[in-house]
Amino acid sequence: MTIGVLALQGSVVEHLKLIQSVNKKINAVPVRTADEINAVDGLIIPGGESTTLRILIDGAKLFNVIKSRIDAGMPVWGTCAGLILLASRIEGERPYLSAIDVDVKRNAYGRQIDSFVTEGDFGGMYIGMVFIRAPKITRVGERVQVLSALDNDPVAVRQNNVLATAFHPEMMPRDNRVHKYFVGMVEETGAKIY
Repeated sequence: MTIGVLALQGSVVEHLKLIQSVNKKINAVPVRTADEINAVDGLIIPGGESTTLRILIDGAKLFNVIKSRIDAGMPVWGTCAGLILLASRIEGERPYLSAIDVDVKRNAYGRQIDSFVTEGDFGGMYIGMVFIRAPKITRVGERVQVLSALDNDPVAVRQNNVLATAFHPEMMPRDNRVHKYFVGMVEETGAKIY
């Protein structure tokens, strides 16, 4: 099994370390090219700044390969800015990948200075959640499963092969349970850990 982390911006190393901690036999790799994206079984789009990520993805000519791989069923997980890129609607701007039926509002949890850490339930597991200029999910489509909520607002959602979190699980370096959940999604496609 090979899981790629889009290595254009954001917490790439943290995601790689946590995927590797799930099972040392998983090939966790940074990806920057279409060939590298085509070689992975699952893809993580990390946090960062969503407008900048759009520009970098477009500049590297990666939009079509990412979109076609997601549409073909490759598991993808977007954290924070990654959630924004995957959303079907973004308040005040055009959607990008439109891979999960949710509406989001950018920076809805406040500015950088308003960042916070809390705890909450994620699919039956009590985990730490780091919010940094996080988007808020304002609408969830009927086929979208809410895995976690904070004050009744969804913060982790899944639709088929797409996982999205408003928070940053990779910022909890001793807790790989959300990463393990994503590995399980990749395993559901038939990818094996050898």
